[in-house]
Amino acid sequence: MRAALIDIGSNSVKLFIAESQGENMTILESLKSIVPIANDTFLKDRISQETINQVITILEKYRRVINDYDVNDIKVVATTAVREARNKDIFVDMINLKTGFQIDVLSVGDIIYYINAYLSREMGQTYPIHEKNLLIGELGSGSLDISVMQQGFITEQQGLPLGMLRLKQLMNKFDVSLRETFEAVTEHISNEFSYLERAIPSAAIDDVILIDENFSAYILGILSRQKENLRFNAVTFEETQKILELFVDKTPAEISRAYKIPKEFSEVIVSYAIILNIFFSFTRNKQVYIVDITLGEALLAYRLLDLELSKKYNRTNQLISFAKSICSRYRADISHARYVADMSEIIFGALREKLGLKKDTLLYLLLASYLHDIGMFIHNRAHHKHSEYIISAMNFPRLREEDVKIIACISRYHRKASPNETHLIYSSLSLENQIVVQKLSSLLRIANALDRSHKQKIEKLEVKISQKGDVALIAYVKGNFMLEQEDFMNKKTLFEEITGNKVSLSIKS
Repeated sequence: MRAALIDIGSNSVKLFIAESQGENMTILESLKSIVPIANDTFLKDRISQETINQVITILEKYRRVINDYDVNDIKVVATTAVREARNKDIFVDMINLKTGFQIDVLSVGDIIYYINAYLSREMGQTYPIHEKNLLIGELGSGSLDISVMQQGFITEQQGLPLGMLRLKQLMNKFDVSLRETFEAVTEHISNEFSYLERAIPSAAIDDVILIDENFSAYILGILSRQKENLRFNAVTFEETQKILELFVDKTPAEISRAYKIPKEFSEVIVSYAIILNIFFSFTRNKQVYIVDITLGEALLAYRLLDLELSKKYNRTNQLISFAKSICSRYRADISHARYVADMSEIIFGALREKLGLKKDTLLYLLLASYLHDIGMFIHNRAHHKHSEYIISAMNFPRLREEDVKIIACISRYHRKASPNETHLIYSSLSLENQIVVQKLSSLLRIANALDRSHKQKIEKLEVKISQKGDVALIAYVKGNFMLEQEDFMNKKTLFEEITGNKVSLSIKS
C-alpha cells in the first residue's frame, strides 16, 4: 500500500509519499517547499493572495509527483498558520477549487491524537505511555500544542503561541543587550505557561514529553551525547541549565559557529532551551523526554499501518473523559451529569429514528449532558448562558468549531428558553445544525428533568412509542418522585412542539 501526505505548515509545504510492507513503513519521497504562511497570519491575521498562489503552484507540482508514484490515497492537512488565519475558510475553498485537494485543518487535539497513536506503537512496552500521567508538547513554527494525558486520556489541552517563528519575530523587536533579550523572552514564555502551571499540580505528572523534529539533535550534540534511542531521549534539569548558561551571552552567529547549528535554528534555539527548562516545573522527575518524530510520519503511519488506538482510547471515550475533567474543574455535580448523560442515551436510542437524527449526533448530546451545569461555577442565575459561553470557548480534542457551537447551544437550551435567531451562537449555525440543536435540546430537557433533585432516583427507564407516534416514559423509581414529575411537565413542551406528538411519564416503584 502507498499513501501521500501533504502538510501545509507555518513555514513550509511538505510532501511525503510512503509505502507499507507488513508492519513497516518506508518513505519513498520527501519534498519541502518554503512558504512563510505564518508571516501573513501572525503579522496580518490573513493569508495574502500572493501566498495562496504560491501554495497552489506547489500543490500542482506535488500532484504531478504523486501521479508519478501512482498514489490514490492522498491526505492534505494544515496546522496553526492556516487554523488561526481570519480567511481560513477562503484559503481552504480556493485551494480546493484550484487543485482539487480538500484540506483538513487540524486542531491541537487532532495533532496530539495522531502522535499519541504513533508514539504508542513506536515505544510499545519500552515506555507504555498509556500507563503514565503525561504532559505532551508538540513544537512547531506557529505554536506549542500542549496536552495533559492521564492513563491515556486527555484532561487538558492548549495551543500556546510559542512556535519558533513567533518567538523569532518577538526577539527581532528587541534592540537591547543579549542578556536583556534573554530575560524578556523568558518572561514572555513563562507568562504563556502560567495558566498551565495553575491548572496542573506537578505531582499529577509523571513525565514530560516534548515532540520536535528540528532541535533535539542539536541539543544532544551540544551536550556531547549520542542519541540513546532514535525516538526517545531524556534531558536532565542540570543539562538544560548548562545549555542556558552557554547561550545567554552568545549571538546567533556565535552559537552557529560554535555548535555547527544552521543559522535558521541558531536564531531561536535559546527560546527552545527556555521552553525545555520551564517544562521541569511540571514534574517531580527531573528529566524531560525529547522526541524527534514528525506529524507527517505519524499521519502516514496512521493511514498505512492501521494505528487507530484501541476502543478504550477512541474519540468518543477521549471526549467524554475530557468533559468529565471539565466538570471537575468547574465543580459541577458529576453524579448528576453522568446520570443525565445515561438518561439521555437511553432516550436517544429509543427516539433517534423517530426524530431523524444520525447516530453520530449522540456524541453532541452526551457532551452537552455532562457540561450543561458548568455555568453554575459563575452564578446560579442564567447559568445556562454561562455554560454556553464556557463551552464555546473550550478547545476540545478532535472537535471542529461548528461541533463545539452545537454542544454549547444544546447545553444552553436545557432549561426554559427555546432556540432563537437572536442568540448569536445559535444563529451562526447552519439551518441543518440548528434543527439538530432543537431536537437534541428537547431530549436533554427531559433527561435533566428526570433528575431534578440530583438524587438519581430512577433505577430503570423504558421508552415506548405508540402507533400514533406518542411517547411513553416508564420510570422505575425509589423514593419520592414528585419534584421530577413536576419538572418533566415543564420540560416536555419543546419535544412535543418539534414532533407534534405527546410524551408522558409513568411512575412505578
